[in-house]
Amino acid sequence: MTVKMNGKMHSETGTFSSDGMRAEILNPFVHKLELDNTYDKIRTAIFTVILLPFRVIVICYLIVSAWFLACIGLYGLSEEDLRRKPMTGWRRSLKPLICFIGKMSYLAGGMAISIRGRQASRKEAPILVVAPHSSFLDSCIVYATRMSSVIVRKESMDNYVGKLINYTQPVYVWRDDPNSRQNTIKEIIERATSKEDWPQVLIFPEGTCTNRSCLITFKPGGFYPGVPVQPVTIRYPNAKDTVTWTWEGPGALKLLWLTLTQVHSSCEIEFLPVYYPSEEEKKDPKLYARNVRDVMAKALGVPVLDYTYDDCRLIARAKQLGIPGGALCREVSELRAHLGLDSSPSDMEPSPGAWYDLQQFARRLGTDAQNPHARRLFDIYKQRSNGLVFFPDYQLCACYLSLQHEPVATILQHAFKLYEASGRLSRNQFEHVAARCLGLCVEDAGHAFTQADIDEKTFITYDDFINFAQKKAEFSFIFTSDSTKPKTQ
Repeated sequence: MTVKMNGKMHSETGTFSSDGMRAEILNPFVHKLELDNTYDKIRTAIFTVILLPFRVIVICYLIVSAWFLACIGLYGLSEEDLRRKPMTGWRRSLKPLICFIGKMSYLAGGMAISIRGRQASRKEAPILVVAPHSSFLDSCIVYATRMSSVIVRKESMDNYVGKLINYTQPVYVWRDDPNSRQNTIKEIIERATSKEDWPQVLIFPEGTCTNRSCLITFKPGGFYPGVPVQPVTIRYPNAKDTVTWTWEGPGALKLLWLTLTQVHSSCEIEFLPVYYPSEEEKKDPKLYARNVRDVMAKALGVPVLDYTYDDCRLIARAKQLGIPGGALCREVSELRAHLGLDSSPSDMEPSPGAWYDLQQFARRLGTDAQNPHARRLFDIYKQRSNGLVFFPDYQLCACYLSLQHEPVATILQHAFKLYEASGRLSRNQFEHVAARCLGLCVEDAGHAFTQADIDEKTFITYDDFINFAQKKAEFSFIFTSDSTKPKTQ
């Protein structure tokens, strides 16, 4: 089954939806944005000179004004006061003014925010569930919902906008606290079930930014209270997407620059009907989260995929290390599961130099060439030059998936065997492995080989390389768990 969105067929990366049906969609963690014609480049250059400075000045003035009002509202209140009881009286009466200024800051940047539907009261829905989450500009939802309480990392509060965030009386998350998840859920439950007039709790259940091509797995934290929630969707129906901020794509400053140099941008916020959980959903937060996601996906007209924040990290690490098929390793994991290879990797015996056609590849996987999962795996690793798969490349990705929480050194140890049964790699072989396992260019890999081959044997073993790498600071990343190769290398 193929899914069409916005009139275009997305087929860059095939994945499997939660029901096992095929959906050809873009990788949700990738966003490509370029000024691809002369007109766009000239217009952006002109607006950078005549429009951008004016907008930045006005936005800064408005943000400072909102920050100043937040400081007044928070005067005399400690962090403990903010967590103990909701603000009342004159402090709370400042919220509408701050929200108005916040909306004006978006309008000053050329972005008009339109709202559809009606925001439910706290009594109707103590929790607002917002998706998709695709940009730092999604913070406009805070102003649109009259300063609902957000969930934020405590360490992110030590900055200029911390006062504005504090004014929402947020639920704090301490990433360094091993009990952070349980404590956060506990506080959400307390807020949602309290009889006091707290602001509604606002949650982005996806937990990370995507490109809005689908809805990924909703984290269940906001569904543990078992209370009614109101789904809220965000759309950016613009000709050029200058807002999407994903793991792979333009950085925040580039996106802000391109957004502020657009003549006009739009953001549509829609409040869907309140979702009342069944007794079964109240007992099963994950089921509750899935069902709310399905409702929101239907309203948005996009598919759902069981991707998570951890999948995002898995893909990012694979790409930094140069793992073959790294951008699609989440899909490779699902395909292997469908083929029964995830728990007992019978396809992991070394086969150095093995170039396979589809028939041979499927046979090695223990299936036949008509199996759609085997065919898709073959397509992922097929070389355009000869139409064949170099089997060790596939095996390295499978090894990475099974050892994803282990140090890179452990994966490298397997790679030495996968690409050469004797475990002794020549210079060319090591350059090949280092590019796919350490993210090294040919020049750096060759230099490392020369230094590791202290006896000039014209080959090195895993132990030879490790003895060399342990003395080099630039290779320290391979000895830590779940690490990524530094981007500066």
